[in-house]
Amino acid sequence: MDLCSNQQTAPLSRRAALQAACGFGFLAFSGLANAATSRILLPDDDPFGPKRTHFTPKAKRIIFLCMAGAPSHVDTFDYKPELITKNGTSFGRNAKLMASPWQFRQRGDSGLWISDLFPNLGGLADDLTLLRSMKAAIPAHAAATMHMHTGSFQFVRPSLGAWSFYGLGTMNENLPGFVTINPRNGRPSGYGSSFLPASYQGTPVNIGSGRRAASTQDSVAHIANDRLGGNSQQNQLGLLRRLERERTRREKKDANIESVLEQYELAFRMQAEVPELIDLTKESSKTLEMYGIGEDATDSFGRQCLLARKFAEEGVRFIEINHGGWDTHRNLREELPRQCGAIDRPIAALLTDLKQRKMLDDTLVIWGGEFGRTPYAQNGDGRDHNAGGFTMWMAGGGVKGGFSYGSTDETGHKATDNTMEMHDWHATILHAMGLDHERLTYNYAGRDFRLTDVHGSVHNSIFA
Repeated sequence: MDLCSNQQTAPLSRRAALQAACGFGFLAFSGLANAATSRILLPDDDPFGPKRTHFTPKAKRIIFLCMAGAPSHVDTFDYKPELITKNGTSFGRNAKLMASPWQFRQRGDSGLWISDLFPNLGGLADDLTLLRSMKAAIPAHAAATMHMHTGSFQFVRPSLGAWSFYGLGTMNENLPGFVTINPRNGRPSGYGSSFLPASYQGTPVNIGSGRRAASTQDSVAHIANDRLGGNSQQNQLGLLRRLERERTRREKKDANIESVLEQYELAFRMQAEVPELIDLTKESSKTLEMYGIGEDATDSFGRQCLLARKFAEEGVRFIEINHGGWDTHRNLREELPRQCGAIDRPIAALLTDLKQRKMLDDTLVIWGGEFGRTPYAQNGDGRDHNAGGFTMWMAGGGVKGGFSYGSTDETGHKATDNTMEMHDWHATILHAMGLDHERLTYNYAGRDFRLTDVHGSVHNSIFA
């Protein structure tokens, strides 16, 4: 700026353009902009809009039911009569096989073997594909959980949800494409975007249960603005856009600035839509009862499942909900029924609700934890970690219903047939969404990265 002539002699800098709108720091979700500082390479011009898939997708959205702590597959979805025959016999050094304390029954027309721990979900057996040959890379919770979410247990990488949002975009311009409900320990490692643009990170939503159910303000950070009203915020956004148009007229378009503006505009729109969406007080008593909301055992997870359905219905691409407490090294007979009882009815309600709304066919529902548990006992009445073989399941989204895929050995210790490792699992999930895992890449530090690294095969046999 020439102070004598009061004439501008140089184009407005990027920093000055943002600083000119000093009030924009008070917008909802202002913290999002702090992370959007790296160079951004977007699959299309609009970082949030729907993207072109590599081929026709079987599913439009994903709901991932994450069971932190590793559920025991041999007590839930992997029937092993050999454990009954060999109960109490030696297994390796100082270990003895332990039969499941619960009976398994054949469910539905398909005759899938499912434990009595899941009476409600067992009634929907004909909608499930049981993946009974899962294999994890490492039997340690933190590392295996990160591997399940990001494809790496050694390095910080973008999460499955972030990759899905990056490849597909959102179907609702007023909502984020990736939402995580009650993320474990509040850490972003399971829903972060790492080197992907910050706009693809999951938006955490925290809800309680019963009288402790969170208010809208507590559920989503900064969802309300206690300093500026809607008109003032709109004026600020308008000023930012005008400044950016003027800067673009003088210089080339800057994807970095554009991404920050997109995030602020999304945050502004979310203020109007999100509070009503996450308010469950307007749901019918019939719906609340179906999900088990209002009952101590099922209230918390029931709220998550109902909220997941609502987000899915409104166009969110990837929704993760969480339930922990599966680390049963002891007290298996007491703890496992409690955990299963908390999720059985809500999950059955979720699948039924999606079916009634004609949404299950294009919604891929996934259930599972980071690994399984041993067929032998630990501490008398518990089971140890087992990465060698375990069960996850899928429903909807083009997978076969009433189908068992792969198997473990006679005791459930190791996957033996059609083994599905985590990279295969990721590749198969992306395939259901119309994405080729080898082509969904992002160039970072001179290398094209992908969710599956240099591994992964799609298991096409699970699709109808």
